[in-house]
Amino acid sequence: MAYEIPVTQARAELADLINRVVYGGERVVVTRHGKPLVALVSADDLRRLEEARELAESAEEQVISAVSAVREVASAPGEPQRFGIAAEHRRAGPA
Repeated sequence: MAYEIPVTQARAELADLINRVVYGGERVVVTRHGKPLVALVSADDLRRLEEARELAESAEEQVISAVSAVREVASAPGEPQRFGIAAEHRRAGPA
């Protein structure tokens, strides 16, 4: 869980907050009117976040590439098309 602090207090305690992040391994969330504004994280945490984002973007690109490579395959000879039977049934109408 991150330590939360109002922006006005964070201004006065910036050096202490930096030490808490760097040496204490804490994450600090600076708030304004109780809502998160920014977060102070270590450089290692930032690096890991960026690596995770790059991996997610790469995975997304692979999925898009795989989906765009999917193509329509023709039915086997003599086999009705996928919706052919239903379409023929609807055309026949009530008996």
